[in-house]
Amino acid sequence: MMTVAGRRAWRRRWMVAMLLGCVLASVDGLTPQAGDVSTEDPVSDIRHLLPKANFANNTVTNVTVQLGANAFLPCKYRHLADHQVSWFRRRDWHILTTGIFTYTNDERFSVLHPEDSDDWTLQIKYTTRRDNGTYECQLSTGTGVISQFVNLHVVVPQAFILGSKDYHVQLGSTIKLVCLIKQSPTPPQYVFWYHNDHMINYDTQRGGINVSTETGPKKTHSHLVITDARYDDSGNYTCSASNTQPAFSNVFVSHGDKMAAIQRRKAAGGATNLSVTWPLLWSLIAAAFLGLR
Repeated sequence: MMTVAGRRAWRRRWMVAMLLGCVLASVDGLTPQAGDVSTEDPVSDIRHLLPKANFANNTVTNVTVQLGANAFLPCKYRHLADHQVSWFRRRDWHILTTGIFTYTNDERFSVLHPEDSDDWTLQIKYTTRRDNGTYECQLSTGTGVISQFVNLHVVVPQAFILGSKDYHVQLGSTIKLVCLIKQSPTPPQYVFWYHNDHMINYDTQRGGINVSTETGPKKTHSHLVITDARYDDSGNYTCSASNTQPAFSNVFVSHGDKMAAIQRRKAAGGATNLSVTWPLLWSLIAAAFLGLR
């Protein structure tokens, strides 16, 4: 027969065992099971819908457009349930669009989202210099936001005629002028050459005039060739493209003797300056030497 002390000791062991069982059961209940979603990626439900190129956050794209043209800023997301795609202008944090709706008074801004597509392209019409800067395409999710950034560069095409502004050529020789148009993402629709105020691209009366234009992804070259130069070919020549300010050059057609004289004057210019400079320098040195004595 168990004594009173024995019964008390047994009761204590039984209570400890019961408490330990409860603790172990609780711990076992907290152990992750194979199907426990708490261990999964918090954005796994939408990650497979994101473009591979934009898998990571904070991706950056550069877009270059010429002044006055339309800009298209790319962004790819799948619009899911209540998740919203919004465009922001980082310069002033102005919200431009949310979903397919525009939230700015500037009617040049709109979002292009074909139905059932992943594209949320921001369109900016008739770009200005103030449109330069960074734009953010943001997808809001239940766990935060994913952003894509686009740097917009608005460039102004520039035209200039290669060589000196004053072009001297001998009578009867060939006039060759080259007009270079730079910073033009879109090639100009046309390049016209003018002699004084008269367009000469298609001048059949003068004859001997040829204009050829080579367009490239960033530069356009227009070549003007006039054979058998005459005195009345002298004057102002203008290269005028459709997307930039014109460039100018002055052409002087001279007889052989006069042309040689011009060349001699140019060559003598440096020597004349040198002959004047050295005597003056020696005079200053001599005066300084006498002053010291």
